[in-house]
Amino acid sequence: MEKKQGIQTEDLYELKSVTDPQLSSNGKDVVYTQTHMDREKNEYVSNLYYVNVEEKQPVQWTFGNHRTNSPRWSPDGNKLAFVSNRDGKPQIYVLPKNGGEAKQVTFLKNGARNPVWSPCGEKLAFSVTLGKDETIQDHPKEEKEKTELKPLVVEKMKYKSDASGFLDLEQHSHIGIVNVKTGDVEQITSGDQDYHLSSWSPNGKFITYTADLAEDTDFSFNSDIFLYNLETKETQQVTNSTGGFWQTSWSPNSRYLSFLGSEQEFKNATHSKVWIYDLEEKSLNCVTSDLDAPVGDYVAGDFQQGATLPGVQWGDDNESFYFIVSDHGSTHVYFGNLSGEIYPALHEKQHVYGFSLNKKTHQAVVAISKPTLPGELFFVNLQTGELEQLTFTNDEFLKERELSDAEPIEYESAEGWKVHGWLMKPVGFEEGKKYPLVLEVHGGPHAMYANTYFNEFQVLAAQGFAVLFVNPRGSHGYGQKFVDAVRGDYGGNDYNDLMAAVDYVLETYDFIDKERLGVTGGSYGGFMTNWIVGHTDRFKAAVTQRSISNWISFYGVSDIGYYFSEWQILADLNDIETLWKHSPLAYAKDINTPLLIIHSEKDYRCPIEQGEQLFIALKRQEKTTKFIRFPESNHELSRSGKPQLRINRLEYIRDWFLQYV
Repeated sequence: MEKKQGIQTEDLYELKSVTDPQLSSNGKDVVYTQTHMDREKNEYVSNLYYVNVEEKQPVQWTFGNHRTNSPRWSPDGNKLAFVSNRDGKPQIYVLPKNGGEAKQVTFLKNGARNPVWSPCGEKLAFSVTLGKDETIQDHPKEEKEKTELKPLVVEKMKYKSDASGFLDLEQHSHIGIVNVKTGDVEQITSGDQDYHLSSWSPNGKFITYTADLAEDTDFSFNSDIFLYNLETKETQQVTNSTGGFWQTSWSPNSRYLSFLGSEQEFKNATHSKVWIYDLEEKSLNCVTSDLDAPVGDYVAGDFQQGATLPGVQWGDDNESFYFIVSDHGSTHVYFGNLSGEIYPALHEKQHVYGFSLNKKTHQAVVAISKPTLPGELFFVNLQTGELEQLTFTNDEFLKERELSDAEPIEYESAEGWKVHGWLMKPVGFEEGKKYPLVLEVHGGPHAMYANTYFNEFQVLAAQGFAVLFVNPRGSHGYGQKFVDAVRGDYGGNDYNDLMAAVDYVLETYDFIDKERLGVTGGSYGGFMTNWIVGHTDRFKAAVTQRSISNWISFYGVSDIGYYFSEWQILADLNDIETLWKHSPLAYAKDINTPLLIIHSEKDYRCPIEQGEQLFIALKRQEKTTKFIRFPESNHELSRSGKPQLRINRLEYIRDWFLQYV
C-alpha cells in the first residue's frame, strides 16, 4: 500500500476554512462562511453555506469570486443579512430564506459592515466609516477620483495601524440604521470620535456601542460601553473609563446587559472577564472574578479566515448564559448564571472558534478544530456534551494526506513552574529512526498554542521534522500570574521555559536527534528566536519572522511601540540601558546559527527596519544569514497574506531547515 504524504505548501489552495456559524431562532437552520484561496486571482474567496442540523447536507447559498461574510439571521429566521464586496465596496445585503435574489440595502460611499437586526426585523444597524464633511447620505457615485499626492500631516502618536496602514485621522467609525424595505438610512452618531456598534436590545429601546471619548486618545487605552436610547436620542455610559470593554449582549427580557473586558490591572496581560449590568438596579458586577482564566479565544493559529466569537450568549430564562474560556491549550464553552454558578459545559481538548446558541434548548452549533482537524461545524447539547458533526468540508481532500497528531507534554522549568506544550512526530514516523526537531515559538506573547490545526507545523512534519511547541510564561490559559510573568523579563524565564522544553523532549523521546535542532517563531516568537540564537549555539538553523531585534528603535517605529514597550519591557527612552539589555541586536556578535530573516514591507507592528538592522549586523560579521522581504504584506502575512506569498513563506522556511538542519 502506497504511503500517504503529509501536508504540502500548495495544499493551502485545497483546504477550506469554515467559520462564523449562525443558528436561526428555529434551532435548525445554520448559515456559515466558507473561504478558500483562489490560485488564479491570488485572492481569498468566501461564500455563505446553509446546513440543517437534522439533515446535515450543506448547500451553497451565495456564489461568485468575492468576499461574502458576517451572516446574521433576522429575529424571525425568515431573512439573512450579510456583507459582500461583490460590487466593489463592502455593502449589506438581505436574502430571503425561502429563495430569491439577495437585495442590496446599503449603498454607502465608504461601504457598510457589521449588520445588527432590530428585534422587529424591519431595520438593520451597521457600522460605517465617514471622513470629514461626509455623511451617511453620500452615495458611491458621488466619489471623485483622488489623484493628487499630498503629504501626511502627523500630530498624534496613534497615526498608523498594521491593519489599516497610515490613518486618515479625519475619518471616524460611526453607526447608521437602514430600513430594509424602504432603504431609508439614519445616522445616529457623529463627531470626531470613533463609535463601534455592538448590539440592539430585544425590547427595541437601545443600541449599544463602544467608544473611547478621552480628549487625548494617545494616552488613553480605554473602551467604554454606552447605551443609546432610540426614543430620546440620549446616551448613557455604562462603564467608568477604568479599562477596556467590548462585545455586549442582552438577556431576552432586556434587563441584563453582558459584556467582556477588564480594568487592565496588568495592562495588556490582564485576563478578560464577563461583566453584567443590571438596568433596573443600575449595578455593574464582574461574574468571573474568581475564574483564573481569560474569557475569549486567545489561540495562536495560521489557518482560519474570518473566525469570530460572540461574547455572552443568554438562555431564554434570563438567568443562564454561555461563553468561551481559553484554558490549558483549549477553548471551552462555559455555563454561568446570575446565581453565581460557573462551570465548563463543553470541556474537551479542542479549539472552539465559533459558537451559536439555541437559547431555548441549550443546544448550540460550534466550530471546532483539532491538530488533525482543520475545522468543522458540530451540533452539541451543552447539558449532555453530546456532539454531532454537521460539515465534512475537508474530508475528501484529507483522505489523500497523512496528518501528524500532537502529543501533550508537561515539564518543570525554572523556579519549579510547570509548563505545558505538545510534540508532533514527523509524518511517516518509524520506530528506531532519528529525526530532526523544530522548536516553534508563538507570538503575542499573550496568546497560546492550542489543540488546533496549525498548517505550518503540518508542513514541517511532512518534511520529516518533529515539531515542538509549548506555552512559556507569558502565554494565556494558565492563570493571571503566569501570563503576567513575562512583563519586564523578556529573555529571562520565558527563554528558560523554552530551553527546558527542548531538554525535556531530548531526555524523554529517543527518536529526536539532539544534533539536528531548528527554531522559528513570529512577532514575539521572532524576538525569542533572535534571543535564542544570541544565547546558545545548540540550534543548527533558525528562521526569525516579523521579529523585534531592537527595543530602542521599536519604541518609535511600531504602531504600538511607545506603550507596548512600556507595558512589556517596563522601560521607555529615558531608560535606554534596559531597552538595549532586552534587545537581541545587542547580542548579534554571539549569533553563529544560520539565520533566515523573513519580514513584510508593510509591517507596521514590527516594522521591517527591525529585520534590516539584524541582517546588516550579521552580514557585516560575515555570518550565515539571508533576508526575505515580502512585498505588499503586513504583520499578518502568515495568516491572511496574499495566497501565493503565504505559500512562498512556507517554502522558504521549509527549505532553510532542510538545508541547514
